[in-house]
Amino acid sequence: MRRLLRTGIEVLDRKMGGGIPAGSIVALEATPASQAELFLYELTATRGTLYLSLDRTDSAVAESIREAKTRTGDPTVRYVGGDAPLDNASKLVSALPESSNLIVDPANVLERQEAPRYRKFMNDLQNHIRNTGSLAVLHCLDGYHMPDLRDTTLHMADVVFDLDTTIKGDRVENRLAVPKFRGGNAFADVIKLELQEQVEIDTSRDIA
Repeated sequence: MRRLLRTGIEVLDRKMGGGIPAGSIVALEATPASQAELFLYELTATRGTLYLSLDRTDSAVAESIREAKTRTGDPTVRYVGGDAPLDNASKLVSALPESSNLIVDPANVLERQEAPRYRKFMNDLQNHIRNTGSLAVLHCLDGYHMPDLRDTTLHMADVVFDLDTTIKGDRVENRLAVPKFRGGNAFADVIKLELQEQVEIDTSRDIA
């Protein structure tokens, strides 16, 4: 039986039977205007983390993590820029140590590269994450201009978290579904979340 790795969100970990199997790739789908970064920041508190930023500078990400009013760790943050983001990301991923977290934020930049090279990156990533017993989370922005290779990401991911953010009246509501959980304890219910200073389960019963 594969070892389970905690996400740092206690109620979510319990629903998943203790966490996510080591060696898994997770695709976190969320709108750009959501507070999905809180998932990523709280994950850094669970174990050593390599945080690859493809939009914001490494100093901007590190500052956001330091100022977050939630549990965080001290991740290694690297900005992946230039004309060859897949090559640059691959070099950093290849040095990921045993039992670590890898965060790619956002994956959209890589999903817009050439299809054969992206598939090779994903296959190499899958092999390395499995061999090191680590956990990779790809932050997949779900906006108006979806990358052509998003289907490839979701197909190759072991777990898919789908965070839906809507405005109802004077409230912002966040609902988390887990439509795919390869090798783990899948669950059919949708979790209502409060994304404020930290990720918490909304215990109200109006999930309809």
